[in-house]
Amino acid sequence: MRVLSIVLSIMLSALSFTSIADETRDPYKFFFTQTLGDFSEELEIAKEDGKKGVFIFYEMDECPFCHYMKNNVLNRRSVQEYFHKDFVAFSIDIEGDVMITTFDGKEMSQKDYAFKVNKVRATPVMAFYDLQGQRIFRYTGKTRGKEEFLWMTDYISQGLYKTTKFNKYKRQRRRMKK
Repeated sequence: MRVLSIVLSIMLSALSFTSIADETRDPYKFFFTQTLGDFSEELEIAKEDGKKGVFIFYEMDECPFCHYMKNNVLNRRSVQEYFHKDFVAFSIDIEGDVMITTFDGKEMSQKDYAFKVNKVRATPVMAFYDLQGQRIFRYTGKTRGKEEFLWMTDYISQGLYKTTKFNKYKRQRRRMKK
């Protein structure tokens, strides 16, 4: 009887951890880093904090795929905590008139930065930048879910983007799961 009670206790603990780890939280509070829009300053803070890079989520209000990412992936506590070990994240409204300072210190609107500098034509675009402010990876569209987004995070964090295409990496990960 005591063994059964211990096993049940362990199972309940595992279930409660899973529900906590997968609880949903507002991505604007818990995934995206609060910023005053000076990405050159944010880059310095990321370096000081030992981050591996910066992530920018280019979005627009009417985009169903942006909403999917925010409501199904970026809002997960487990994703937020895992992601923030290595990266800071910012959101850019591709139609926004809010002024920002780019990684190289130029001032412009969010929409000009998205369209003119980063050639964003469809959303969402998820872009990773190194600690020098150079874009190292770009993904257009939504991921298939939380797992694929975390694979993308690992892919960048481990520096695999330097030698392997993301599609190849995803195939390898899927094979490993089987």
